This record gives sequence, structure tokens and C-alpha cells, in this order.
Amino acid sequence: MQDLKNKVAIVTGSTKGIGQAIAHSLLKAGAKVVVSGRREADCARVAKEFSASGEAFGIACDVRSREEVDALFAATEKKFGGVDILVNNAGLGEFKSVADMTDEEWSNVIDTNLTGVFYASRAGIHAMRKRGGGAILNIGSLAGKQAFPKAAAYCASKYGLLGFSDALMQEVRYDHIRVCCIMPGSVDTDFGAPGKERQAWKLQGEDVAEAVLMVLNQDPRALASRIELRPSEPPQKG
Repeated sequence: MQDLKNKVAIVTGSTKGIGQAIAHSLLKAGAKVVVSGRREADCARVAKEFSASGEAFGIACDVRSREEVDALFAATEKKFGGVDILVNNAGLGEFKSVADMTDEEWSNVIDTNLTGVFYASRAGIHAMRKRGGGAILNIGSLAGKQAFPKAAAYCASKYGLLGFSDALMQEVRYDHIRVCCIMPGSVDTDFGAPGKERQAWKLQGEDVAEAVLMVLNQDPRALASRIELRPSEPPQKG
């Protein structure tokens, strides 16, 4: 998928942070982009802000709901005629000990970070088969390889996402659908702690967006099925 002009991309969780950077980069590369998040007003606002860069459309969707995910794909096909690229970026973190975590907090993380990816990927496969192929990019985390305290739900979701991505890649590769799990380390966003002080050594959302474009711009014979992305110079310990 080297030419992204007029390709149709859905980016979940794209009203802020990493998702917004990915959506904007795809738009500037020539794709038609569906901006999606849980709040309709945010989707409309970001799509309007993007209008100077290309054709964007905002649709509210909570990926925890299969009905809302199916409606997202139906609206996209109605608006743009199909789907070529799916970026599963919507994510949620609850950072507390297992002993203190509620059932609802656990379910919210797993349902957003893992079950939502299943709903969207399943819908995306059916849509992309109609177009002769496409790409599914799952935004994971290095927390899917290296766990840390007070992040059991988040780490479990990202470990699961990595396994899901590897299995899915093998299932759909001969449908000409490429699957990649992009695993950033520390990214300079408000994720997990809104309003926190920004730290220049961290990755930026645009760095993750560049990795997405790299995968999409590879020759069809090549597939980067996993990408680990780290800050080049994190603070030294000791």
C-alpha cells in the first residue's frame, strides 16, 4: 500500500494524543480519514481542524460496544465507499494495584484495549476483503512485553494485544491484509495522568505516526509485523 492517496482510514481514539497525530499524518499523506472517539463533539471538532489538510469525517464510537463499532464501519462505507486502513489506537489505563482494582475498572481496560480491537478488526477484515486487501495496525505498548506494578490490567491487555496481533497476521496475510503491532515506550501525552508535566526526552505522537506510515509504505512483499519504538535517550539511572 505505497500510495495512500484516496485510501480510506479509520483511526480509533483519534481525538487527541497518539491517535490524533496518526490521523493527521494519514490525512497529509492523501488518505481519507475517519476521526473517532467516544464524544461526538470532540470528533466533529478534530475533523473540522483537519479540514485544511484533507478529507476528514468524525464519527463517535465507544469501541467497547460491538453495535457502535459496526455502526462506525457502516457509516464509513456509506461516506467513503469502503475501508482500507484500520488503526486500533483507542486505549485506556487504570493504574492501581490488583487488590484495589474494581471489577468495573478491570473490565473497562480489557474491553477497550483488547475486546474493542477484536470488534474493530473483525469488521475491518470483512470491509477490506471487499477491497482486495488493506492494513490493520494495532497500537500496543512495551508494557506488552515488560510488566510493572500497579498496571496489571493495562499490561494484561497489551500482552493480549500482542498475541492477538500475531495470530491475526497469520490468518489474513493471504487476503492481502497486513497486520502490525506497534509498541511504543514512553510517549509525551496526557495518557494516564491528564495535566502532567511534559518531558522532552519522551517519544512524541508524531514518532508513532511515522512508524504507521513506514509500515504502510513498505513494498507489499515485506511486512513489519512488530515494531518496538523507544525513546533514544531516556534518563540514566544511578
